[in-house]
Amino acid sequence: MKTLYLDIFSGIAGDMFIAALLDLGVDAKKLERELKKLKLDGWHLHIARGQKSAIAGIKFDVHLAHEHAHAHTHDGHEHTHEHGHHHAHPHHEHPHHHSHEHHHDHASEEHHHEEQRNFAEIKRLIVRSKLSAWVKQKSIAVFQRIAVAEGKIHGLPPNEVHFHEVGAVDSIVDIVGAAIALELLGKPRVFASLVVEGTGWIHCAHGRFPVPAPATLAILGARGIGITQCEEPHELVTPTGAALLAEFVEGFGAMENLVAEKIGFGLGTRENKTRPNVLRAVFGAQSKVQSSNSKVVALDWETDRVAVLETNLDDCSGEILGAFLETALVAGSLDVFHTPIQMKKNRPGVLLTVLCAENDADKFSEMILRETTAFGVRKTIAERRKLRRAFADITTPHGKVAVKIGRLGGKVVQAAPEFESVKKLAAHKSATVKQIFEAAVQATKNLK
Repeated sequence: MKTLYLDIFSGIAGDMFIAALLDLGVDAKKLERELKKLKLDGWHLHIARGQKSAIAGIKFDVHLAHEHAHAHTHDGHEHTHEHGHHHAHPHHEHPHHHSHEHHHDHASEEHHHEEQRNFAEIKRLIVRSKLSAWVKQKSIAVFQRIAVAEGKIHGLPPNEVHFHEVGAVDSIVDIVGAAIALELLGKPRVFASLVVEGTGWIHCAHGRFPVPAPATLAILGARGIGITQCEEPHELVTPTGAALLAEFVEGFGAMENLVAEKIGFGLGTRENKTRPNVLRAVFGAQSKVQSSNSKVVALDWETDRVAVLETNLDDCSGEILGAFLETALVAGSLDVFHTPIQMKKNRPGVLLTVLCAENDADKFSEMILRETTAFGVRKTIAERRKLRRAFADITTPHGKVAVKIGRLGGKVVQAAPEFESVKKLAAHKSATVKQIFEAAVQATKNLK
């Protein structure tokens, strides 16, 4: 599976994210064709090559057909921009507005949109479209993150939140376009560098606020993503950019064994003072040096993320623990077990551990709190490396037995008889379970 790494040393906005993916090779015509499935009128895309601080890349803008001249404040100065069907040369800077800022260009401006939509309306628009199921699900999830954050800020349920900026046509195109672009890129795994934000103040629908914007801070905080501010005196991470990071990025940190097959740059409009206003996207495969000849071999293991839920218990009976293990397994946990530990005041206790899908963490946390004597649950998100698995029937002197096979680099490295299959065969043969199991283990040695 391919990997997309977002180097967000200069922040991220929706337009820059799409621009970077276009620079990686996403087909602009296919992107626009998919976006038209939204059945939104009054917009067209402007995509052009350009440079920012001598870095060549793509500038992406959504032009609105009926925008009028508007005034806004930016760093204490009045500016007026005429918007329409401008098709400029690659170095043209066409300011464009979005969520609180937008397009990573006017992070501190006030935006005036006649069109406002609440989350329920946007969700209905996406659901009714003919976009793919994956694009629908991911687009709605991004909007959900913004709606929850805005709802907390305004004291409203998410469905009732009216998006003054993110509900505008250009912002809808940005968010849905980001999901489409990722799908066109093959739905790679997404990682990113640590989130870097600027300093200063912004003017938004909430008034004058210090950077980070209220929604940006809430969105990243809800996902547990840390922010480090730098000396750049502008907003670098927009709420839309924050929501894209929160939804798509698996982990944040330095690149790890990433072979850069393609590198793309998404350009912003503003000329930053301390760093190029670009988003760098690196696309490739993760690899590792193996064997004595130091050849770089791409490992073909499978990866996913799971939640690890833990709690220490010193007052829970064995009967309750046993019942909980059965309940958790039936409810869909990946694994559940308890381990003897010594707790404070030298009390014997158990460490109860539940492994589950990341999205099920809250469900199983509640189950632990309700069905055991726990007063709290620790949650850790862990990344797994797994052999590529397959099942096959192998022939033994006693009959056929189902076997689970694990491969790495195309070679069988694990093979284990399925015990239920061994028991079933033993029930109809004169051989014992042990004899059939040993025969199955011997037969697996011939697998390739």
